[in-house]
Amino acid sequence: MPKMKTKSSCKKRFKVTASGRVVAAQAGKRHGMIKRTNKFLRNARGTTTLSKADEGIIKPMMPYSR
Repeated sequence: MPKMKTKSSCKKRFKVTASGRVVAAQAGKRHGMIKRTNKFLRNARGTTTLSKADEGIIKPMMPYSR
């Protein structure tokens, strides 16, 4: 059998933790910060774990992740 391919877009954007959760950057911080509240910007720092439904979409695209 040939090797399975990892989706390049997922390889660049997501990481799988040791417990199997998917970590991604926070959404909504690319542009238009002036219209967002300071509370939103503060809470959107760093990374976040995806929901179970979103994990189900991403994990098949990354066959060699843990």
